Amino acid sequence: MGGATNGGSALARRRDASALRRRTYAPPPGEPAPRAAVPEGTVVYAVGDIHGRDDLLAPLIDGMREDAAGRKAARRVAVFLGDYVNRGPQCRAVVERLLAPGLEGFEQVCLMGNVEQAMLRFLDGEMAIALNWLEYGGIETAASYGVACPLPRRRDERTLEALRWRDSYQDVYGADMPPPAEEIPPLEALRRELLAALPPAHLAFFRGLPFMHREGGYCFVHAGIVPGRPLAEQAARDCMWIRRRFLDSTLDHGAIIVHGHSISAEPELRRNRIGIDTGAYKSGILSCLVLEGESQSFLQTA
Repeated sequence: MGGATNGGSALARRRDASALRRRTYAPPPGEPAPRAAVPEGTVVYAVGDIHGRDDLLAPLIDGMREDAAGRKAARRVAVFLGDYVNRGPQCRAVVERLLAPGLEGFEQVCLMGNVEQAMLRFLDGEMAIALNWLEYGGIETAASYGVACPLPRRRDERTLEALRWRDSYQDVYGADMPPPAEEIPPLEALRRELLAALPPAHLAFFRGLPFMHREGGYCFVHAGIVPGRPLAEQAARDCMWIRRRFLDSTLDHGAIIVHGHSISAEPELRRNRIGIDTGAYKSGILSCLVLEGESQSFLQTA
């Protein structure tokens, strides 16, 4: 796992894992339940947005391991839906844990979230995305790698949340209002310092993240898909940034879409999708959807 642990901390983590909530959820009244199946002999664990909360990820992974040990499925798949960094204080530790061989016997799939994509765009010199990424938690990501942001956060949480739900994609925030000319030098210095601070394995991890994964009748993405477009023709940008158009759709997408990105107090089950971003960075609840055969259940940090 991400760094050595002593016997006491390992024991504490086992207690945390045993304290995980095992839950089932239902769709709202009158809404059909999502129906699909994973391949026979397979159990899939899909983990929602982590956002720098390694303190939640560690016991959840232990809980996934314990849960899998009690199942007959020989094939075990862990799918992480993206947004590993930003917001929370332990961004680097989350990446280290995902890179470490902590899930022996599992196939591990890590998808790209919008914050990883925004970070890469900033690291590649796209200054129009800089303020977006920093204000939505990039400041915390940089700090976790030992890099201080030279500029203050301009918007409070309420304003940022309102911007998040604009009808246009939130990744254009900043493109129509680039940083003032006097802020470009400190942002460029921050970019270079962060690029130097990132371990090569971490940068390779970010650059190698896919945007979609399929298992039987389920399709896993970070944010959603464009309704009415075949899954094979979906664009990465849509899968990482889409919101209302996808969330409000009742169309059959050709698979049940499992996604994060849009926070809800508890997992959302709809006829065509399952949303599992329960706002771990502020709620303390990190959710994991467990799929075996046609069954759907959840592991959550308590």
